[in-house]
Amino acid sequence: MPSAPANAPVERLLKQISSEYEQLSKQLKMIARYVEEHRDHIGLDGIQDVARHCGVQPSAVVRFAKHFGFSGFTELQKVFRDVLSRQIAPSRNYQARIREVIESGSRGLSSAEIAAEFLDGAMAGMLELGKNLDAKTFGRAVDLLAATESVWIAGSRRSFAVAAYLDYALQHTDKRIQLVTALGSMHEGQLRSARAGDVLLAISFAPYAEETMTVAEAAIARGVKVIAITDSRMSPLARDAAAVLLVQDHATFGFRSLTGTMALAQSLFIALAYRLELEVEPIPPLTT
Repeated sequence: MPSAPANAPVERLLKQISSEYEQLSKQLKMIARYVEEHRDHIGLDGIQDVARHCGVQPSAVVRFAKHFGFSGFTELQKVFRDVLSRQIAPSRNYQARIREVIESGSRGLSSAEIAAEFLDGAMAGMLELGKNLDAKTFGRAVDLLAATESVWIAGSRRSFAVAAYLDYALQHTDKRIQLVTALGSMHEGQLRSARAGDVLLAISFAPYAEETMTVAEAAIARGVKVIAITDSRMSPLARDAAAVLLVQDHATFGFRSLTGTMALAQSLFIALAYRLELEVEPIPPLTT
């Protein structure tokens, strides 16, 4: 039998946190979100750092650890520290370097340097996505898309570009594809023809677009199965989804990348196309 992946203890803990999230107090929910979104930091940051980032007192962090069966923060931290290395946590080096550049104020950045920082962040995010992608959940999402005749797509604001790409890509299948644009605030009306057995691809990230949340809730009420592309198991979009694909794109100078999310969307389509054995035009041979 293959050995369990090195980060299995972390994944088990995160699943436990996710399953109990709704029953947590407001403060413990804030800590839960931070633990999942900054899992690479937990193994290195002190309890004061975690408390400050979460906007709570250190005693709340201790309560959080004890709630999940640990003697205190140090024991909880050890779960993350044991699997932490530079190879599996590229984001910390990147984020620490960005923070140092911004806070130092010692010099300005050239346009090329700004581009380099954005590209470094995008690559770090892609490495994280590859490391953390849940193969079982990804397969379930492909199964849902393959089995349905109708696919709805919802994504607003920053996520709209990803939704538009999925609309374009999925038009290459023989399925009925509908992009819920929310144009003229008609997103609820656009969904009226959705039926049980349809699938909704919903894309949203903190602070979560209200339009996308509304569409997802309406779809579920109609018996539509939701595939959520989001940033956290504690995301409101993930709560009732049939499959949750997690991606945490990096932010550079306050602007979040779309690199990982777009790559995930493309991977989802390619996997579906492979499953459906879509016919493609052959590439003519090169002539010499």
